[in-house]
Amino acid sequence: MGLFDRIFGKKKGVELEGLDKTLAKDEDVKQSPTEKESEPVQKGTNFEEKVEISENVNSLLSEEIIEKKYEKTLEKTNKSFGARFNAFLANFRSVDEAFFEDLEETLIMSDVGADLAMKISEELRQEARLVNAKNTDQLRNLIIEKLVDTIDQENLVKELKLKKVGLSVILFVGVNGAGKTTTIGKLSARFKAQGKKVLLAAGDTFRAGATNQLVEWAKRSGLETVTGRDGGDPASVVFDAMQRAKNEGFDVLLIDTAGRLQNKDNLMAELAKIRKIIQRELPEAPHETLLVLDASTGQNAVSQAREFSKVTPISGIVLTKLDGSAKGGIVLSIIQSLKIPIKLVGLGEKIDDLADFDEEFFVRGLFKGLV
Repeated sequence: MGLFDRIFGKKKGVELEGLDKTLAKDEDVKQSPTEKESEPVQKGTNFEEKVEISENVNSLLSEEIIEKKYEKTLEKTNKSFGARFNAFLANFRSVDEAFFEDLEETLIMSDVGADLAMKISEELRQEARLVNAKNTDQLRNLIIEKLVDTIDQENLVKELKLKKVGLSVILFVGVNGAGKTTTIGKLSARFKAQGKKVLLAAGDTFRAGATNQLVEWAKRSGLETVTGRDGGDPASVVFDAMQRAKNEGFDVLLIDTAGRLQNKDNLMAELAKIRKIIQRELPEAPHETLLVLDASTGQNAVSQAREFSKVTPISGIVLTKLDGSAKGGIVLSIIQSLKIPIKLVGLGEKIDDLADFDEEFFVRGLFKGLV
């Protein structure tokens, strides 16, 4: 059962009911596109192979509050996508080739990505022929169903996991301005509220003010930060932080890193050096490597993810600034094209506005009023 059916139940038009039966006949000989493209999170990372005991790190807020935050956060995206989608449907009375070409363009303009837009358009074109769909009303929910099911992370390790006993290390990467330091500050506050002993490492020694910013976040939660001099060696900061975290019995170490050096080769070398030091001190670490992406950058966020994936293994994505953007459709493109789970999302500026990514809350917020 797809994500759409799990959330909304069967809501396709009567005219399309036969489609499921038609497609089911081919199930044994042809795997569905969604199933074919759903792959587990990349193997070969220390995160997946060596962390045997873990726990789901849930927000301390109630589900009702979180769902309302999602709805409010996605208002801009919902309004933008809804207006564009309804305008597209209003332009057509019949299902023809122009309909599918405009559908593809509408999806691209909604930040779902060109590849996914082409995939959905082509699948819908074929299925419409199977059931001889004559008007757009017959395809309305089917289009949304296909979009919703691309958000399904059922086959990915989507929970943020920590060891139940001993030190867990979380490494944060991403370009400057994406929100790494703020994310670390918010997540450290959550861990502190859960009774964990948390240490921060200011590994971004190249950006002016980065260390001070992280120290300030730590102070808000009564936490401590391992720092170095501006322009100094980030790896030495990480080494000192690892030593202290192990010797003083910390539960979690959160490590900030530089988002931009002189060039990509320098960035790659620096991150590789940091990972080597982490693993020398704790072979199974880092237990998570989280890539922080700014939702407001749209498709550029996908490009960033591809580039950082070449530099270091990524176990999950933190999507920030979702509340200030109309580009929430980027979630579909990230999950579908990268096969990297979105684990955390920024739903606002307050210290408790960092939440675990919830597909159901996201879908309800994004498609409110359209299903």
